[in-house]
Amino acid sequence: MTDTHTQEKVNRAVLVGLCAHSLSREENATEETMEELAALLETAGGRTVGVVTQSKDSPDPRTFIGEGKVAEVQLYVENVGATMVIFDNDLSPSQQRVLTELLGVQVLDRCGLILDIFAQRAKTKEGRLQVELAQYRYLLPRLIGMWSHLERQGGTSGKGPIGSKGPGETQLETDRRHIRRKIQKLQAELEDVRKIRRTQRRRREKNALPVVALVGYTNAGKSTLLNCLTGSDIPANDRLFDTLDTTTRRWRIDAAQEVLLSDTVGFIRKLPTNLIEAFKATLEELTYADVLLHVIDLSNPEWEAQAEVVDRLIDQLGAAQTPCIRVFNKCDAYLGILPHGENIVCISARSGEG
Repeated sequence: MTDTHTQEKVNRAVLVGLCAHSLSREENATEETMEELAALLETAGGRTVGVVTQSKDSPDPRTFIGEGKVAEVQLYVENVGATMVIFDNDLSPSQQRVLTELLGVQVLDRCGLILDIFAQRAKTKEGRLQVELAQYRYLLPRLIGMWSHLERQGGTSGKGPIGSKGPGETQLETDRRHIRRKIQKLQAELEDVRKIRRTQRRRREKNALPVVALVGYTNAGKSTLLNCLTGSDIPANDRLFDTLDTTTRRWRIDAAQEVLLSDTVGFIRKLPTNLIEAFKATLEELTYADVLLHVIDLSNPEWEAQAEVVDRLIDQLGAAQTPCIRVFNKCDAYLGILPHGENIVCISARSGEG
């Protein structure tokens, strides 16, 4: 992979999105979610070489976007020399399989791409365990396609006794068992990690330090704010999912008061369900926090929709009752009237304003 030429070739992707009347607003691809998908691809180290969108009444059960559109995408892929196609919507395992065969290149959906980013970014043992668990859960229903080439060799092709299993199928069974075992093992390991966390948390409660948790959409500026308040030097870059592991730092507010400030993984719309499950441990911090600081990127025209996503996830995690302060960040880049009211502050973590 060292050859830059091949590297360049590997990561060229055509993005595809479907907007269908029968899908919910969250499931549909819009201009904004397609832009976000391109940003996700960039975070994963890829490059967008084309965008194709499709409007239909409802997704095609076999190819998701319909045969005609698939042919169009395939032509496009050949013309721009793309090596993969990424869908903004979630694909079923069988659709992913059919599309891979028809398009002749690797096909991923948004969930697969996000998992890939998480796999690249997770640093701590816990983060890695969670990503691995989510990956296996994602993989399990998609196994059949990986073994279909073997299934064709055996079975009832007339050469063996009728109804004998093809080697693919036995291999598939073995693999499924292996992956299920792996999932159980990972769940057990994660439970151990959680126990250690709970012990640490009890110790902290003994010290009676209040916990403040930073939450917000991915790339809203949580890490920059944490650095700004605590004088830490946690890497803070302008890209999606830069922070995956919870970081906790001491923050002295004044001579009498010190709190613990936790930075959490950024939320994103269409976050795969098995990832929310996997990240419950990371986000457990939220349910124990005394105060949530909901960081909102005011410079993003989509900030209201993003804040809604975060509120929904906070609710799902059972932290809706925790006092919450809305922190509007990047206000130096905003020209309109700044939000104001109870439990609202406007700041710029980068310039220190506010």
